[in-house]
Amino acid sequence: MTSPNGSPQTSPDTSGRTPQNASRPNLVLGICCMSLLIVSMDVTIVNVALPAIQHDLRANLSQLQWIVDAYTLVVASLLMLSGSMSDRFGRRRVFQIGLVLFTAGSVLCSLAQSIGQLIAFRAMQGLGASMLNPVALSIIANTFTDRKARARAVGIWGAVAGISLALGPLVGGALTQTVGWRSIFWINLPIGALAVILAALYVPESKAPQARAFDPLGQFLIFACLTSLTYAVIEGTHAGWGSPLIVSLLTVMGASFVVFCVYEPRLREPLIDPRFFRSVPFTTATLLALGAFASFAAFLFLNALYLQQSRGFSAFHAGLSTLPLALMMSICAPLSGRIVANHGTRPPLLLSGVAFLLSTVLLTRLQASTPLVLLLVAYALFGAALGFVNPTITNSAVAGMPLSQAGVAAAIASTGRQVGAALGVAVAGSVVAASRAHGVDFATATHPVWWAMTLIGAVIVVLGWASNTPWARDSQRHVAELLGEGK
Repeated sequence: MTSPNGSPQTSPDTSGRTPQNASRPNLVLGICCMSLLIVSMDVTIVNVALPAIQHDLRANLSQLQWIVDAYTLVVASLLMLSGSMSDRFGRRRVFQIGLVLFTAGSVLCSLAQSIGQLIAFRAMQGLGASMLNPVALSIIANTFTDRKARARAVGIWGAVAGISLALGPLVGGALTQTVGWRSIFWINLPIGALAVILAALYVPESKAPQARAFDPLGQFLIFACLTSLTYAVIEGTHAGWGSPLIVSLLTVMGASFVVFCVYEPRLREPLIDPRFFRSVPFTTATLLALGAFASFAAFLFLNALYLQQSRGFSAFHAGLSTLPLALMMSICAPLSGRIVANHGTRPPLLLSGVAFLLSTVLLTRLQASTPLVLLLVAYALFGAALGFVNPTITNSAVAGMPLSQAGVAAAIASTGRQVGAALGVAVAGSVVAASRAHGVDFATATHPVWWAMTLIGAVIVVLGWASNTPWARDSQRHVAELLGEGK
């Protein structure tokens, strides 16, 4: 099971023991939602503050990319490791460690005196964030053992995720404009500290009866591959694509990927089982996660700069302008879940692809003088596209998988979301930087990015159709048989 914002849920405790403090399940849910609030709000709150950070710390565009990607890369690399750690050492313990790291990282971010320090502290935030949402969902699953009660709890979790995304631009814009960009990190301190104390008092400890084995080499290879690729994409424009640095980074990326593909199938419990990718719906889910969240992260990054630098909006008005996106995501995500339950994943994927196409085609003609109404329509359509596609990613990832493998499949899809987000910011920033170097204005420089997103919208439509064919369903059954639980 995953959250509406895509965080994987680790294995439930099936030992049959009654969790302590079971009489206060709603309080446990509230504590878990506190972690979701600060982590989800962080997604949008930082983007709104990027122009202010750029001015104050004299950062260039590539350094702004690293403010976002240092966080995202760490989360992407460690999501599955954090789930295994919580199953083995205790979910409450890992949850509390994550809260402390995220909160401490937030405080340090607010005190950063250089762009290098801010990037490092953002990575520390990412380390803490990797231990929060997936572990919190496992805690919820072990607290709400009744199926209907658990569904209600996850519904509340989804509502909090939507509210967090909606609040992020408004709160971030207001704080940046009135107090300064450092204040966007202060709000995590009281919430995080209170959650740590309440978790110690009221959250029951739980572990999985049999935790997955650690795979340190596989974990290292993933981190090396993602980091070297992202670094090369971000710095390639400045250093030169043929420079020794970029060639070395791409070599490390390729070597890490090859070694990972050779090494993982030899393990009894690989970090990523390559047999999963023989399932068409699972492969579709991975591609959707990469494409959709690359678009989402690039959208947030570019529009924060466009609205404040090209349009001259204040931080608050920039945040207010992106509100249609968050609202449509909040409306369409639960609607998508109901459609999937009744009609499968094809309808919401087709709706998502069409909404992507309409939104990004509008943005391909973006100029500094584009009417605000047109922008708001494009933002609303983009939010609808994300809202429809996100629940289907999880559903497609676990469809047909044996119960014992569903959590791992969902975790891989969630990792795909984070990888897509990191690459989206890296590629979008580099494309714009290359155009800006030739004197092109910022709005026009974003046009290739919007055209690329339009292509992603078309791919979503194709995948939505292909993943619901008899051929795709046959591949599901075949993979289930390979994993030993087909019948």
